[in-house]
Amino acid sequence: MTTANPHLKFASQAVAKPYFVFALMLFVGQILFGLIMGLQYVVGDFLFPLIPFNVARMVHTNLLIVWLLFGFMGAAYYLIPEEADRELHSPKLAIILFWVFAIAGVLTILGYLAVPYATLARITGNELLPTMGREFLEQPTITKAGIVVVALGFLYNIGMTLLKGRKTTVSVVMMTGLIGLAVMFLFSFFNPENLARDKYYWWWVVHLWVEGVWELIMGSMLAFVLIKITGVDREVIEKWLYVIIAMALITGIIGTGHHYFWIGAPGVWLWLGSIFSALEPLPFFAMVLFAFNMVRRRRRQHPNRAAGLWALGTTVTAFFGAGVWGFLHTLAPVNYYTHGTQLTAAHGHLAFYGAYAMIVMTMISYAMPRLRGIGEAPQERAQRVEIAGFWLMTISMVLITLLLTAAGAAQIWLQRWPSDNEAMAFMATMDQLAPYFWARLVAGIGFALGLVCYLLSFVQRKNVVIATA
Repeated sequence: MTTANPHLKFASQAVAKPYFVFALMLFVGQILFGLIMGLQYVVGDFLFPLIPFNVARMVHTNLLIVWLLFGFMGAAYYLIPEEADRELHSPKLAIILFWVFAIAGVLTILGYLAVPYATLARITGNELLPTMGREFLEQPTITKAGIVVVALGFLYNIGMTLLKGRKTTVSVVMMTGLIGLAVMFLFSFFNPENLARDKYYWWWVVHLWVEGVWELIMGSMLAFVLIKITGVDREVIEKWLYVIIAMALITGIIGTGHHYFWIGAPGVWLWLGSIFSALEPLPFFAMVLFAFNMVRRRRRQHPNRAAGLWALGTTVTAFFGAGVWGFLHTLAPVNYYTHGTQLTAAHGHLAFYGAYAMIVMTMISYAMPRLRGIGEAPQERAQRVEIAGFWLMTISMVLITLLLTAAGAAQIWLQRWPSDNEAMAFMATMDQLAPYFWARLVAGIGFALGLVCYLLSFVQRKNVVIATA
């Protein structure tokens, strides 16, 4: 099919580009506020009262969620038309939804920064349907409603494209994950007064997103890229994908129980949460075997080396971050001492980076040269800059994880392990952890430099094309 961009199979795939660009812009914001928080850990009054720690943390985590959602949506708009072998149902709707989501997201972040949170709740009508004040779900109720509208329009657009076109395992798995993402978000509107019930259902959003349906989205994106860059038969890759998503759903859904250990839920969750959480590393290990096996069996040498590196890197980093570091503190007898410590932060940082940030950057690395009219891959110099960014970000994140793990171990030793009359107070414990936090800040700066390299690789690609035109 002829398109305005000869490097795209379908012209409507171009709607993915603004989603990818905006996702990276939000990613920059997330890292900026991460650095602010890192400095506030050791210089407590830094930017106070302009940006208190609780506000910086709220912006940091919300930007993480929103930029990944933009990345997933961009990936779907690129992937689904190619898998369905037809144009996107409504490119115009995709662009309208982009602007609605982008404007709502920016206004929400500005609201966090401009007014006290209680004032934001009052002026957005939170008393009519109280949903605010919960970690990761701090968005005003009106913003949550807007997210639902965007999600419904997005699912309609993607669903109609899929229904009218070819159905593949990759597209069906992605669609299943996207539907699950939208359905689970509806529990953010359920806010019971009983704190134990609130936390019980709160995890239906947070856990069943990141350790359930998001893994389906991740698996489908990984499979799509591997099909394109290796030339391995689709049937082989799809069989692997079936196995991976089955393990991810079985372990992830029942593994929700590792969040029910200490909130007042029935004691059976101590066993269910421990057993099935111990199995959660398996789908991530299967992804490692899957990716390396497909690359070993490749039938073509794709010119985009950076995209291939991202694809392999995301499986390894996700296995260690979500799998190994999750297992370190998931068994109930261990979690009794570790929950809520810096060990949790270590797991969260490496898991989110490895499983989701890296898969979005994999998709962007593969698709952007085509979206920008360059071809299958940028020139070698730009790829070298991007690969340098990959290693800077990944090594820095590993260092952050190791430092937070050491801080968590020290925190447990000083604060959790001793008897009540011997345990060190929380703030006294934090003072003892200051060297780890200073080193973590340095590693965070290294990560930011890696992200700058990743972004500069796109600028260099553009310059190269102009120079040779």
